[in-house]
Amino acid sequence: MKRRTLYMILGAAVIVVVIGLVAWRVWLAAQPEGEIRSALVKRDTLLVAVSVSGSVEPQARVSLAFETSGRVAEVAVEMGDAVKAGDVLARLDDRKLALQVQQAQAAVTLAEAQLAQLRSGPRAEEIASAEASVRAAQGQVGAAAANLDQLEAGPEEAEVATAQADLAAAISQQKVAQDTYDLVLTCVTFRLPNGEKQEICPALGAPEEQARYNLQAADKALAAAQARFDELAAGANTDQVRAARANVAGAAAQRDAAQAQLDLLRAGATGAQIADVEAQVAQAQAGLEQAQLALERATLRAPFDGVVAQVNATAGEMASAGLPAAVLLDVSRFHIVARVDEIEVGRLAEGQVAQVTLDALPGVVLTGTVERIAPVATPESGVVYYDVTIGLAPTSSATRPDVPIRDVPVRADMTANATITVEELADVLTIPTWVVRVDRSTGQAYVDRRIGNKRSDGVEQVNVQLGVRYEGVAQVLDGLAEGDEVVLVPESTPFNLAVQ
Repeated sequence: MKRRTLYMILGAAVIVVVIGLVAWRVWLAAQPEGEIRSALVKRDTLLVAVSVSGSVEPQARVSLAFETSGRVAEVAVEMGDAVKAGDVLARLDDRKLALQVQQAQAAVTLAEAQLAQLRSGPRAEEIASAEASVRAAQGQVGAAAANLDQLEAGPEEAEVATAQADLAAAISQQKVAQDTYDLVLTCVTFRLPNGEKQEICPALGAPEEQARYNLQAADKALAAAQARFDELAAGANTDQVRAARANVAGAAAQRDAAQAQLDLLRAGATGAQIADVEAQVAQAQAGLEQAQLALERATLRAPFDGVVAQVNATAGEMASAGLPAAVLLDVSRFHIVARVDEIEVGRLAEGQVAQVTLDALPGVVLTGTVERIAPVATPESGVVYYDVTIGLAPTSSATRPDVPIRDVPVRADMTANATITVEELADVLTIPTWVVRVDRSTGQAYVDRRIGNKRSDGVEQVNVQLGVRYEGVAQVLDGLAEGDEVVLVPESTPFNLAVQ
């Protein structure tokens, strides 16, 4: 009974399997296109790329500032203005600087004139003047020496006698002047017929004034004669002799200086003197250049053709040295600066081609080239990054090479995404990655390959060895041939019945 039951069960199972297989083939043939996805193994060119993101940068971005503080006299541009190299952006009040340039120019002119005079030699009138100065100085030395000799030798008897006679005469003249003045002041008293007394001073007035003047002059002459006599009688003192000797030394120094100047003029300028004046000329010229540079830098000019991005100066306000007064962008060319982590940067090299898209301009594809890879890393939040510069080609897209990039509204600081092609594998077998499965126990990759040419035909499991994978495409190294059809059977399909 049990054996019969077993046979019945086995027979029923066989029947179910056969019916199921037939039903699955019928169902498989009846499925519409797309339910079971399939693809052909084909030879193609496989591009391997690294995706990065960054921001759009102009060719140059410069912050322009005044080197000295001052009041802003003029602001010639506004934000967004296009300027040419050399155009004035802003200017400080430069009147004081202009005066400093004039002063420096005058200093240069004077120094050059002195140098020219040294090189040309002295003029005849200069030598004549120097000779006259020597003679005058020599005369002063002689006079000072004579005075010293006289002081040291003392007065002569005749000189003393003369002074004594002058003193006696002065005393006599003073007595006569005093007596005359006293007489002029004499008054007379007489009685009138009526018996009244009256005093009369007949010499008062002009006679009295003249007598007083004569008396004063006689007093001064007497004092001078007395002083002269006393000086001669006492002889020269130590201070007078010392002063006379100092006068002699000073006069001799002046004579020697005048003689040295004359000798210098006659000999002409030495090489050292010319070199010294040449140094003065060079110093004056340096001062002029410095003043001119300060005047020039009081005006901010565009260093290149570009667009004004910021204006921070206002006419009439004070501008601080070193603070940006304007920001200028060179938008003749753009590039992308992206940060690439150290895992990916080793696959990049200068010259690699990139496709760039912008978040602000969907649908626009720009072509770029890796231009620079930073030699040192920039750590950020524990991750090591390298700055990579991707230059944008002058045309907007590989699909529209006729459209210049200047006609695409690219702006600085836009967010950009770039796909950099790091490898190009030509003529390799490829399959889509969605057909690849992996055995969970062994890790072996495999695909389902169709047997036969009909949809109703079965599939077989084939182990494959894959190479590079990128953007949904995998390189086939082994296990498949060109033209093979690989399929992806939905999980609801009785797959075990389909595998041969």
